[in-house]
Amino acid sequence: MVSELGLDGKRVVVTGAAGGLGRAFAEAFARAGARVLVADINPDGIAETVARIVAAGGTAQGATLDVTSSDSAAALARAAEQAMGGVDVLVNNAALFGALHRAPFMELDEAEWDRVLDVNVKGVWQVSRAIAPLMQAAGGGSIVNIASATVFSGSPHWMHYVASKGAVIAMSRVMAKELGPDNIRVNVIAPGFTLTEASYAQIENAKTYGVDRAALKRNAEVEDIAGGVLYLASPLSGFMTGQTLVIDGGKQFI
Repeated sequence: MVSELGLDGKRVVVTGAAGGLGRAFAEAFARAGARVLVADINPDGIAETVARIVAAGGTAQGATLDVTSSDSAAALARAAEQAMGGVDVLVNNAALFGALHRAPFMELDEAEWDRVLDVNVKGVWQVSRAIAPLMQAAGGGSIVNIASATVFSGSPHWMHYVASKGAVIAMSRVMAKELGPDNIRVNVIAPGFTLTEASYAQIENAKTYGVDRAALKRNAEVEDIAGGVLYLASPLSGFMTGQTLVIDGGKQFI
């Protein structure tokens, strides 16, 4: 796996890695031989993710991060440079999801709308602009932004979340063109419904939710999404940039 992916020794930052998909991404990179900086606003979750990686024989350190703060993003960049000497891969995973209230768009709470856009959109911008100079200094890199397949399905009663993830896709295309001359690739993973702690907490029948609308008759496990992230981060996708990879078991064409 290490030799095939070409990620051995790569310096990777994963945001929102205290649990859920972010933790799965961090652990997958570590198994592939990368050095991982686990970033999140939750210090206990950071410590647990780092401990899991180290116990499995991987290399990881933690950094506290508030993605909405430019100062915090700048501190993350400094921590990455100090801990790893730079950054080759950034995964912008941090986002609000599990605790959101679902309601018709005319009834959405304005404060929650602002918070979702602040974290899910501004957060990607803040962290990317802080880390990109380290990739420029290294002669290139890969940024993988996490969006959602809800952008293409238009999930009702969730406009703030769907809008935020649509913005991530649009921003990524701009970033890809602006950073391409620096040999920095920017791509997007758009996961379908995935079985995480948050999805189990939010939807009672999570295991079978929406399976009837998929070509593959199951919901995604975190490992399914992690595989796509590793691919976009690796040299195997070396001529891909500005693209969105939907991983939803075939729901989009059913």
